[in-house]
Amino acid sequence: MSCYRRPRLPGATLFFTVALADRTSDLLVREVAALRWAVMRTRAERPFRVDAWVVLPDHMHCIWTLPAGDADYSTRMGAIKGRFSQAVRRSGFTPTPHPFNPHGVIAGRVRVGENPDLRAEAPIWQKRFWEHHIRDDADFAAHMEYCRINPVKHGLVDNPQDWPLSSFTRRAGFTPPAPDGE
Repeated sequence: MSCYRRPRLPGATLFFTVALADRTSDLLVREVAALRWAVMRTRAERPFRVDAWVVLPDHMHCIWTLPAGDADYSTRMGAIKGRFSQAVRRSGFTPTPHPFNPHGVIAGRVRVGENPDLRAEAPIWQKRFWEHHIRDDADFAAHMEYCRINPVKHGLVDNPQDWPLSSFTRRAGFTPPAPDGE
């Protein structure tokens, strides 16, 4: 089993990149309501501040600040990914297994635990996510700009303010709701 060495800094601000398993998919923009719901439910249980969020067809970037004394960003991201996957599967979405994986989804391993059959289905998300702890104000500003400009970088719009699924536009797109009490 892999052993990832992730920093555990309570109250940290982090930048994330999270991608779908099928990088040709547009599932995130088609099912943005399910993503909003997954974020809302997760924030209600385990609050965090959303500093930035941009949803693109096959991946998303976000910047969060955790509460003081709390360093558990991995559980939060896992909950968002799991809730989104569950919601889109219940709505009838079935991902297609990747054609270049000769070992299949389980890669020769035996799955155990609760609902082992569900784990043998083709995945919706890439297995892990990439995170970066924000070091200072300049690092924060650089990652905010990265989130803002990303739809332009991917050729989705000419101007960042024209991409609706961004916390920078806050119009009909992706605006993560605040949990109760925030």
